Amino acid sequence: MPENQGERVVAVVVAYNRAELLVEVLDALHAQTAPCGIVVIDNASDDDTIEIVRRTAPEAHLVHLPRNTGGAGGFAVGAAVALAREDPDLVWFMDDDTVPTPTALAELLEARRRHRVPLALLASRVVWTDGADHPMNLPRPRPLDGRRRREAQDAGLVAVRSASFVSQLVDTRALRHHGLPIADYFIWNDDFEFSTRLLRRASGVSVPGSVVVHKTKALASTDADPGERFYFEVRNKIWLFTRGRTLGPVETLLYGASTLRRWIRTFARSSDRAVLRRGMLRGVRDGVSRGPRSNADSLADLMPIVPELAVAPEGR
Repeated sequence: MPENQGERVVAVVVAYNRAELLVEVLDALHAQTAPCGIVVIDNASDDDTIEIVRRTAPEAHLVHLPRNTGGAGGFAVGAAVALAREDPDLVWFMDDDTVPTPTALAELLEARRRHRVPLALLASRVVWTDGADHPMNLPRPRPLDGRRRREAQDAGLVAVRSASFVSQLVDTRALRHHGLPIADYFIWNDDFEFSTRLLRRASGVSVPGSVVVHKTKALASTDADPGERFYFEVRNKIWLFTRGRTLGPVETLLYGASTLRRWIRTFARSSDRAVLRRGMLRGVRDGVSRGPRSNADSLADLMPIVPELAVAPEGR
């Protein structure tokens, strides 16, 4: 694996039926001024994703999964593969529609070096195709810790409490200690749970100089109408607030109130509230009746394909 002044970095990209965009992502990784290894997790795509990876990034560790495990499962598998096959110092998570600018990784590494205390996580500035900040991927600033905010400001950075998987650089010591993303989340709030778990008692920052382009179809916010997928938003938030150990009591109240306001806005703007109501009822039922399974259980059928999962650290 390439090294950056002694720091070994591997990018984990989760892909699902976006082969054309994946080419841009892989080309952008090759164009980084700071080198990195690459792991690509193909979530049972039925387009030419596999051929694209083999042609565009033949050096990458490519894992083709027989079923779609969602972003959460894909990142859990990708992290397990990265840890076992590459033994990196840092893992760089991103989606298959995240195109990093050439200095995105170098800026993250430079920010890590100039921050006074060790960082568990660093997040890039995420913009849309027009250069505007993408509202879907704005990291949450750290509201209740003046010391960490000052340390970040002294380095020209912003202390954060959570961050999106759209360009998130994680110290593998934190990853090994706190465990992988929880695959059962499937989509939505998996990055919120994972990043708040890492940053409960550790420092993380947003790096304005590290820029990636999130090529979503529209410049949508988190309160845009999600249709049937609202089920995952509701179920996963209930899991996080009632069964997770990532937030303190005051934070749970703050983020819980923020979630309720966002749900109200989502319903108000929806063109089909009946779909949202069904998703909410199912989400409440499943969120209350059981918690997320361990990765060992939810990914058990993939163990023969990805034996690295057997030794991967579980989420704590």
